[in-house]
Amino acid sequence: MAEVITMPKLGFDMAEGILVRWVKGEDEQVEKGEVLAEIETDKATVEVESIISGVVRKHIIDEGTAAPVGAPIAVIGEAAEEIDLEAILGEVKEAEPVLETQEPIPEPTPAMSEPTPPAPEIAVEGRLPDGVRASPVARRLAAEHGLDLRTISGTGPGGRIVKQDVESSLKEQPVRLVEAVPYLPPSERRETERIQMSKLRGIIGRRMTAAKQQLPHFYVTIDLDAAPMMTLRSELNSMLPEGEKISVNDFIVKGAALSLREFPNLNASLDGDEIIHHGEINIGVAVAVEDGLLTIVMRDADLKPLRLISNETRQIVARARAGRVRPEDIEGSTFTVSNMGMFDVDHFIAIINPPEAAILAVGSVQDVPVIHEGVVIPGQRMKCTLSADHRITDGAEAARWLQVFKNYIERPLHLLLPELLK
Repeated sequence: MAEVITMPKLGFDMAEGILVRWVKGEDEQVEKGEVLAEIETDKATVEVESIISGVVRKHIIDEGTAAPVGAPIAVIGEAAEEIDLEAILGEVKEAEPVLETQEPIPEPTPAMSEPTPPAPEIAVEGRLPDGVRASPVARRLAAEHGLDLRTISGTGPGGRIVKQDVESSLKEQPVRLVEAVPYLPPSERRETERIQMSKLRGIIGRRMTAAKQQLPHFYVTIDLDAAPMMTLRSELNSMLPEGEKISVNDFIVKGAALSLREFPNLNASLDGDEIIHHGEINIGVAVAVEDGLLTIVMRDADLKPLRLISNETRQIVARARAGRVRPEDIEGSTFTVSNMGMFDVDHFIAIINPPEAAILAVGSVQDVPVIHEGVVIPGQRMKCTLSADHRITDGAEAARWLQVFKNYIERPLHLLLPELLK
């Protein structure tokens, strides 16, 4: 029986999506789980899989067209099946093309007090300053090879520059470079500039302002001994092949997930007058991508062994940075970890990622002198700050959660016990 495929909801606050490319054409066979189309949200281009097997009988919207969440985008049925599209779809209005003034609403970015600004040459909303349109993948590929997108002709819908256009340009003229920022001698003063704020920057500002104003944040910081974790990590990585090394963040994700099992109020969200204690523990991880920040999701992090968390995280991050995330990669987090240790930041606080109840900000591992049994010795310390929603939890509970989390990190073998006991 024919089934209508609708625009999926690929984020907490997603209102509409842009159908960038049909991967399966009309009259083409598609299997359940195969990629059907690429849909661009405010944060990334997402590969959307077919929910059924069959033949793509009709594309309801064209490439480059925006449609609201839940709107029909295609019909899939059997090859020989007689389909009355009008009866199936009813009175379906044509989806409106993307307008210059349309402003998709992203999920709140999980970090941070100061979100990463967009690159000056390539605007994050898919357009260069002079109006050239380009897909996220095309922008990323051009940036990697130093290409100026304004010199590339687009073959996508409406003249949009797509991945194939950039690849063709690389073959024709691989040395074309974006103009470098001019060097200013110390004696010269930089000119004052007025730069139009990008759409994404404006949306981030509004979302973070709303989260900060509407959620009664409070913060609890703990200083923990990171030396046992670093020692165990070094030992484990000495036995693992290149490309499968375990990161500090993997330990943090696993420790946070196990700690949340004991404190359901921190693995929760607010729905009106009800607090929802989520059964799954899905840890969101803030990842730096070309356009700023993206939260990827490690599902059932409390149930997965450390090595599996590491491998899955690596795969999802690679997809995110390639602009090819899947819906399950970026939706459904119940708690977020924001780790800025790789930037040598020793301490910071993060803004809660609604509708979650809390977010953990992780600083870098610092080599510092510590006192052990009255003697000063070299040590490794790490600071972590939990930001929590005071409507759902309070300081005492947050402090107890941090104590449990600290115990896991300072006794990291506990993170491996399920694996060792198998």
